[in-house]
Amino acid sequence: MQGEKYLFVVSGPSGTGKDTVVARLLEKHPEISRTISATTRSMREGEKDGVNYYFVTREEFENKIAHDEIVEHTCYCDNYYGTLRSEVERHMREKTPVILVIEVEGAGNIKRLYPGATTVFVLPPNMEELERRLRCRGTEDEATIQKRLKRAQTEIANSVDYDEHVVNVEVDSCAESLYSIIQFHITHGKE
Repeated sequence: MQGEKYLFVVSGPSGTGKDTVVARLLEKHPEISRTISATTRSMREGEKDGVNYYFVTREEFENKIAHDEIVEHTCYCDNYYGTLRSEVERHMREKTPVILVIEVEGAGNIKRLYPGATTVFVLPPNMEELERRLRCRGTEDEATIQKRLKRAQTEIANSVDYDEHVVNVEVDSCAESLYSIIQFHITHGKE
């Protein structure tokens, strides 16, 4: 589809700070947008429907899958997460840079559907820092933290297929690295 070079997929293990990095990038560069994903998980404190996610029921989500309204989805910790086709394709038609912040599984699906998209993997500085970040959230029990850490090790080991990698040691510098990647691929990507 035309406009794929404007599509950027940012993913990485839970706790790497990918949402924080992208939020900082968008603060500094309002010409870049972010798709809003749909999810069946419960809303966390401070989140708003239609801003952080589209919070939907499991039945609503499955109906969207059945009607091909979701371009990628995953079930993670017993909740669905997915990207609406309308969100992605609107930005590509308008030729405006857009970022999808999605799970690792979904990144591969997007790359298959839109081969001109750029995938970026956000890494933690190390596994100890990742564990610290997950614990500081205070939103998951011990079993969930251990599940996330185990999954992170697998995701990091399999991240070689990504177009780009950034390490989130410090949010501002990571956001600027991401911005440089976006600028490069828009300038040099194929229409």
